[in-house]
Amino acid sequence: MKTSYEALSQELIYTRFERMSGKYPDKTAVIYLGERYSYSRLYELSGRFAGALTEMGVQKGDRVIIFIPNCIQWIIAFLGIQRIGAVAVPISPIYTSFELEYMVNDSGSETIICQDTNFCYVQDVIEKTVLKRVIVTNLVDMLPVWKRICGNIFDKVPGGKVEKKDYVYSFNSLLHSPAIKDNAKVDPWNDLSYILYTGGTTGLPKGVPGNHIGMTSYVNDVTEDVFGDYLLEGEDVYIAINPLFHIMALGFFFSVGLNKGNTTVLMPSPHVDAILESIQRYLVRWMLGVPALYRMILENDRLHQYDLRSLRYCYCGGDVLPREIFNRWQNLLQIPIYQVYGSTEAGHITYSRIEREPDTTSIGHPLQSRECIVVDPETLQEVPDGEIGELLVTSAYTLKRYWNKPQETEKSFVSLQGKVFYRMGDFVRRDEQGQLVYVERSADIIKHKAYRVSASEVESVLQDNPAVIDACVVGVPDEKVGERIKAIVIMKEDVRGVGASELLKWCRERLASYKVPSYIEFRDMLPKSKVGKLLRREIREEERRRKSKEKSSAA
Repeated sequence: MKTSYEALSQELIYTRFERMSGKYPDKTAVIYLGERYSYSRLYELSGRFAGALTEMGVQKGDRVIIFIPNCIQWIIAFLGIQRIGAVAVPISPIYTSFELEYMVNDSGSETIICQDTNFCYVQDVIEKTVLKRVIVTNLVDMLPVWKRICGNIFDKVPGGKVEKKDYVYSFNSLLHSPAIKDNAKVDPWNDLSYILYTGGTTGLPKGVPGNHIGMTSYVNDVTEDVFGDYLLEGEDVYIAINPLFHIMALGFFFSVGLNKGNTTVLMPSPHVDAILESIQRYLVRWMLGVPALYRMILENDRLHQYDLRSLRYCYCGGDVLPREIFNRWQNLLQIPIYQVYGSTEAGHITYSRIEREPDTTSIGHPLQSRECIVVDPETLQEVPDGEIGELLVTSAYTLKRYWNKPQETEKSFVSLQGKVFYRMGDFVRRDEQGQLVYVERSADIIKHKAYRVSASEVESVLQDNPAVIDACVVGVPDEKVGERIKAIVIMKEDVRGVGASELLKWCRERLASYKVPSYIEFRDMLPKSKVGKLLRREIREEERRRKSKEKSSAA
């Protein structure tokens, strides 16, 4: 008998995990670097970590930064923080000292959990921040001794120097603390569960506070409504590859894994052969990735050596999925790639439905707890179904603000129809089935000769060329036509005889004339964000500065 929607939507993430731990105590919750952690063991370890935090003086509402990559310690820490009512602040482990200093002070975090390899960054900023406690770990700290020894002998374990200070604690030593007896009492509507920082493509990263009910609402939508009986409670296996500090990966991990009594194979980094070996060894059925990951897998020279027949449900998010990747994946495994779409501000928003053949242009149907409207970006009036407009999202469960940023909040959240909507900044249209069809990010629509050209569409065509590794398309301001279309391309090293004229011909054969780039530039690399998204904004700014300089020189 299924638990009712209302009961689940009120249940906290960690209390649902607690329920699964009681129901499946001996079931493997997480497999990390070959080591298995049962539900009862993970529950005990998170309780001990929670107890240690309490002994150190961390209280309900205090912010704790998680500055480590995917590892079992990440999960123990997140659950432990939740259980005492503190606020998890997961950030990318590749952030620099400058970025770290900003986020520590912006969030007001007095405690940080870091890896020994990035302890030096913490040490650089500790005198300039409000930090009081540093908890240090290593990727293999919780593995058996023989595995750690082998890893060090073969130089497979990265390590860093950690200075002994009064404020520095060993993660492993904290796990000897007594476990807390009772979880903190929290208000699921008003108490914070986490603060996640956006990728920072529009300047300094913005903190997005999330309440407990906001997360459990969409986790419930996904597990009960979208996946339903396709997801086998207590029997399924999911491989977690994307970084858990990202809302897409974090939500999917709880939806498919811990909150349904299932096993998660946790990958510390996206090494393709290790991923393929894990899928084969553990009979993985569920997978989530970004388009770049699926492309990496498809282009792996040893792909044919692995048995991937256990895979059944593969989801993709974070960026536009090229049709070429979708088709190649389906031809290889005879299964489609479904879509998940969301944002840090609104959580998970839409999903492809498993019972229907997915379309690469569709981002799926809105979840039950998310209301989506499509509006004219200038007037904010709703547009008819089938017409393109900006996507606005709201939910009765979520907070509608940035952390300590009232001006940014005012820009991104608008009041309509008695509700507060978040402006996604994406252009979509609603089709006849009620699905949302992604058109383009509003900042990346190129206005050429009164036409609206999707940069992603042109990039997809260029990336389909066998000589091209990656491409970025931007609009360059032009007084005559509004914007000219410029493509920046990365070519494969061994390619000969393919230049700009050949690629332009390729585009002309596949695109309407107004979508064909005016010119092509070749580079060795393209700027990407911390989560792997293409930063067209940086390229556009380069072009604007170049244009401005040319005008100044001419004057």
